[in-house]
Amino acid sequence: MFEQYITNLYLRAFVLFIVVFLGIRIALFILEKISLKITSKTKTELDDKLVKKCSIPLTIIAFLVSLRITINEVVFQENIEIVLANIISSLLVIILAYLVYVVVDIIVINFLRKMASRTKTQVDDTIISLFHSVLNIALVVISLLYILDLWGVQVTPLLAGLGIAGLAIALALQPILSNIFAGAAMVLDHSVRVEDLVYLDQQTKGKVEKIGLRSTRIRTFDNELLIVPNIKLSESTIQNVALPEPKSRVVIKFGVCYGSDIEKVKKIIIKEIKKIKIVSKEPEPLVRFLEMGDSSLNFKVYFYVDSFEDRFTAIDEANTIIYNALNKNNIEIPFPQMDIHVKK
Repeated sequence: MFEQYITNLYLRAFVLFIVVFLGIRIALFILEKISLKITSKTKTELDDKLVKKCSIPLTIIAFLVSLRITINEVVFQENIEIVLANIISSLLVIILAYLVYVVVDIIVINFLRKMASRTKTQVDDTIISLFHSVLNIALVVISLLYILDLWGVQVTPLLAGLGIAGLAIALALQPILSNIFAGAAMVLDHSVRVEDLVYLDQQTKGKVEKIGLRSTRIRTFDNELLIVPNIKLSESTIQNVALPEPKSRVVIKFGVCYGSDIEKVKKIIIKEIKKIKIVSKEPEPLVRFLEMGDSSLNFKVYFYVDSFEDRFTAIDEANTIIYNALNKNNIEIPFPQMDIHVKK
């Protein structure tokens, strides 16, 4: 195109490079301004961030495309031209992979994180981080394989070798992978969530502090941290106090002396339990006469609290109020005793 105006081969190639680069960059500049004008009217800032993040990579792509077109105007040895073309194509693949990463990171990952921030649990954040890491690895692997193919490297044998190596690694990392999949299963099943109160057995109980890829951390009531492998947790019978809802039942045992008026005892205790602020109105508190024990008439009072976190406070208040109410109404509270008869 410039042959009749510029006779020097290298000068002509340089002018062509400048013209093509400026043409592409001006077009991108106009497109960027139009995009920013459109995105400024939207409520979200993600699209503005996307346009700004893509500006530099698109400029580099314009530079590389211009360089690739210019090479055709310069006479090189065949091998040199192929090497230069492969270098430029490889750089283009890397920049395009980065562009894909930016688009997915800003649009998809940020959207998922925004959705996860609305939930009380931190489990969603764990899944998003895992997805983000897998995406990064996948982009690197795909880009690397494409670049190797550009340079004439046989990818099929390499993939077969990677498959065998991956199988060997998977077998070696089987315990770790089992824990990762077990953790993902618990997250998706919502059987255990962060801040839930769980009982693994009579001695092991506490609040779930964090569900990681390999293990789950549980903080006990003694402020000790239990680190339980996810596979063990998923295979165990777990009592989750927070499920199916936070509302929890409290049971208090107490006894009175023989000869006490049973109906009077029930009315007094029900009236006093209803005065506790954290006791739920529905279902209503209930007192049952269970048995005539060795030294006492044994009762149980049942009531609910809106959250399992209030159970221990409710137990303390209920025991205190029951004791005071019985004393106030002159109802004797027996204590364990044994009568011994000595024969002469």
